[in-house]
Parts: sequence; structure tokens; C-alpha cells
Amino acid sequence: MTHDEIRERFLSFFEKRGHAIIPSASLVTTDQPGQTNNTLFNTAGMQPLISYLMGEPHPEGNRLASSQKCLRTVDIDDVGDNTHLTFFEMLGNWSLGDYFKDDAIKWSYEFLTSVEEGLGLDPKRLYVTVFAGKDDIPRDMEAVEIWESLGVPEHRIYFRDSKDNWWTAGENSPAGPSTEMFYDMTGELGDMDQAGFEAADERQDVVEIWNDVFMSYRQEGGSVVGELPQKNVDTGSGLERVTVAVQGKRNIYETTIFSGLIEYIKENSTNYNEKESRIVADHLKSSVFLISDGVFPSNTDRGYILRRLIRRLIMSGRKISFFGEYDDLIEMIIDSYINVYKNLDKLKSSEIFENEKIKFEKAIENGVRELQKISKKENFVLTGEIVSVLEQSYGLPVDVALFISDELKLEKSSDFQKEYESYQKDHQEKSKAGAEQKFKGGLAGDSEIEIKYHTATHMLNQALREVLGNHVMQKGSNITPERLRFDFTHGEKLTDEEKKRVEDLVNEKIEEDLIVEKTEMTIDQARESGALGVFGDKYEDVVSVYQIGKDDEVFSKEICGGPHVESTGKMGIFRIKKEEASSAGVRRIKAVLE
Repeated sequence: MTHDEIRERFLSFFEKRGHAIIPSASLVTTDQPGQTNNTLFNTAGMQPLISYLMGEPHPEGNRLASSQKCLRTVDIDDVGDNTHLTFFEMLGNWSLGDYFKDDAIKWSYEFLTSVEEGLGLDPKRLYVTVFAGKDDIPRDMEAVEIWESLGVPEHRIYFRDSKDNWWTAGENSPAGPSTEMFYDMTGELGDMDQAGFEAADERQDVVEIWNDVFMSYRQEGGSVVGELPQKNVDTGSGLERVTVAVQGKRNIYETTIFSGLIEYIKENSTNYNEKESRIVADHLKSSVFLISDGVFPSNTDRGYILRRLIRRLIMSGRKISFFGEYDDLIEMIIDSYINVYKNLDKLKSSEIFENEKIKFEKAIENGVRELQKISKKENFVLTGEIVSVLEQSYGLPVDVALFISDELKLEKSSDFQKEYESYQKDHQEKSKAGAEQKFKGGLAGDSEIEIKYHTATHMLNQALREVLGNHVMQKGSNITPERLRFDFTHGEKLTDEEKKRVEDLVNEKIEEDLIVEKTEMTIDQARESGALGVFGDKYEDVVSVYQIGKDDEVFSKEICGGPHVESTGKMGIFRIKKEEASSAGVRRIKAVLE
């Protein structure tokens, strides 16, 4: 059974049991109201559904199922072993105040073991963990009784504490106990006591393939403060891990998900080893999905993660002397997923990857040359300051600098890590000080024409998002009395038709003479109102939000320091004079008001 067939079987199984099949959300998250720990990416199948798990009704009903794209980089250094990935798919089914433990556990077991409708896994190779209890929340004996009623023997049910069997999406989120299913990957373990099971888990001889979370509590500040208005079920099964069990493999990279990629890498490497080839395959897949969801390489936030993935896989490719075409691997990845994820973009993925590869290889070349030059000094010692400067000046990442320094057999200072972190912190503080100017809209003066141009940048930003897509985000602007300059995320040159549509939309809104209103609110209120801003940056407790248009005619809403025109009617005619590349994945528009 292939991974595609497993995904299809899962969705069909739960659709027959009254679940609406919902599409995967983007890897890129949208901020959740009331959450102080919003993440850069969706890291779990339930993450896009938090507001519904907290009680908001879902338009598709109270039984849902999906295969959700996910990305986790917290374990990036472990990628290359048998189980860790950055990109993965989470199969999930949810009950929003409908069924609870009995049906959730019964259907989990049925899907895993049923030959007719499910995966046909051997029930004698299954092990189960349940919540051991904490504080005032009792041990989950109800789950134990349900498992025993399905034929799972008591000695194969293990109690675990809150570290393993208590689930939460953050400090302020729904939460609850969970029960997890593990599968014997060796086929030889048989019955085990708790200590034996824990040891098998540590060896990865048993691997978690399913998790049922029973969300009935609400957390604030990391502590349980009460019960949710409804009891929910969040079920998750990692497609990659369950595929390992179904296909009888010992690791993810031997399954149909990765085997074609790994084979190609092996055939096109002269110094092949498994770990580095796995990093190439995993990180390239993550990069393709991130690029297709509108992420571009940069030195901050999501763009930094993408840049790190691309550069890390290129380093792994160098270590195994990979001489194949990355473009071939990108095409293989897209061909494997395009029937499920229609937005995968071969042209954009290849172009952005190649640009970043060229940039990185140049950084390595220049950085290595500089490192070799300075290392010839008498009594040279590699310090954290030196590596930090190389990173800031040449774009040479610390892990690459250390890799090269090992090859050159350079001595490293005893306080290297502290030195590096100290200089990085200093650099970040300087960068943040510079970034504060960014949200003033690049406005140097406050003449009447400059204020008009400032308002026009907001309108241009929104017009670009409507014409090109919501991946467009402002990356900088500059205003003079003669013109405006606006930098934004987009991987391709705008066509003449796209430029005209943007121009026409801005001029249409100017002609409508929309009122411009300023409202002061908290940053959380600004998020909830839909105002654009870079929420990873630090704002004051109270911010100014400028809205162009009223009621049903709102065109633009952004966090901004101002000032702006009172209405758009007298701004003039908006003309795009030039559109060009600013940097990788960033375009630049220069425009005037006539």
C-alpha cells in the first residue's frame, strides 16, 4: 500500500463516519486571536482549527477530517535518523463537541487494524500509552477500559506523565490528556513491562503512529484554569510514520515517500552516505512546499527558516559530492504531490532555489577565502566574534564556518559559543533599531506630496496582494517628493497585465475618494481586526491603525505611524514607472502621482 493509498483510505474511512473532508491549510500560519505564542508555521493538524476547538462553530459541521501540511524545525539537527523530518503530513479527524473517547479510540483501533477499510496492521504489534494524571486531573482509567474492551491486554497499556500524554497547543490554548498508539517495528518484541517499553521507545524499536487527544480543558499561562464549553477530540497520525509500519520498513526514507529521491541522490553522488542524502531529500521537499506557499529566503522569520533549509541541504550535497540536478529532485517532489496539493509551483521553486544556491555558494567562496586569509596570522584562534563578523559580512553561516575550520584544523577559543551569541545579540539589537524606521513607511519628510505618497504605498501594498496573492508583504519603502519606492515579496517579474491591474485598482480607489481614518488600539486588537503588520516585531502596547475606506468599503488596513491624507480623492493619478528585482524573492516598484 503506497502513502497515497494510505491517505485516501484514511479520508474515506472517516468520511463514511460522517466527517467533512476539509482541505489542508497553508504551511504559513495566520495569527490566532488571543494567542501569545503564534508560530511561523503550522506544526500540527489541529493548529488551524484552534478557534473551533475553543468553541467557535465550524462551517462544515462538528466532524472534520483532513491531511494537513506541517513543518517543524525544532528537531532539525535530528533529521537523518529513522523518524525525524521537517516537512510531514498529519492525518487528523476531529470531533467538535460531538463524539468523545469511546468512538475516537474505537475508530483509531479499527482503522489501524481493519483489513477491509483500514491499514490491516497486526494488533499483536500494537502498544498503548495513557495519561497517568497530574495535579487535580485524574489518571485516565476510562481510556484504559475502552482499550481493554477492544482486546488490548492490560499489560500492553502503559501510563505516562504529562510530558508525553498531556497535549496543548501553547500556554493559552485548549488542552487535555491523550492516548497514543505505538507499533513494533521489529516484529519481534512481544510483551514488555513498562521499563522494557520505554527502552524500546528510546531505541525506536517501537514508534508512535497515532495519537488521540481528548480536549476538555482550557489553559492560560500554561496552567489549567477550567473546562472548555465542549469536549473535543483531536486525532493525529503522521502519514510518514504510519507508512513505515504499513510497508514493513525500518525508517521513513525507505518508504515510497522518499525511496525515489534517495535512489536518485545515491546514483548521482560519489561520496554517498545515508544521513546527508536524507537531509538533502527532506530539506528540499520542505523548501518546495514553503516556496509554493509564498515564503522567500531572507534573514528573518519564515524566510530565515527557508534559507537555513536550503543552505543546509546544499552543504549536505557538498559532503556527499552530489553531482545530479536539484531541478530533477524538485520535479520528482512536485510530481509526487501535485494531485493532492495543487499550488505546488515548479518554475518558482526552481528559480528561487537556484538563486539562493548561487548566492550561498558565493558566500561560501568569499567567506572561506577570508577565513583562510585571516587564519594565516600568527597564533590565530577562531573566536565567536570572528565567525559572527563573517556571517554578517559574507553571509557565511556559523555551521559552515565551523565545518570549514575543522577541515583547516583551526584552533577554536574556549568561550567560542558565548562570544558568538554575544555578538549576534548585539547585531540583532542594531538591526532592530534600524527596523523601527521601516514602519514609518520610509517617510523622510512631511510635505503634502510626501504624505500623499505615503498613503499611496498602503494602497499599492493592498492592490498587489489582491492582484498577486496574500504572499505579498512589504519589505521596505522610501518616499521622496518626486516618487515612492516600494519593496515586496514576490518571486517573479510582474507582467504588463499585472502592472496595469495594480495601477487600475489604486486609481479606482483614489477616484472613489475613500476616507482615511486612524484608530489607536492594542496590538492584539490590531491583529484581530485584520490589520497588516509584521507581528514578529516588537510594537508598543498601543499602536495606530490606518484604515482606507469605511464599513463594507474598507480597502486597506495597516499598522503605521502616519501621517496620511484625510481622503484619497485629491491624490492624483497613480502610475508605475519601474518594476524590478530588489533581491532574491523581493521585487521593487517605483511609482509617481501625476
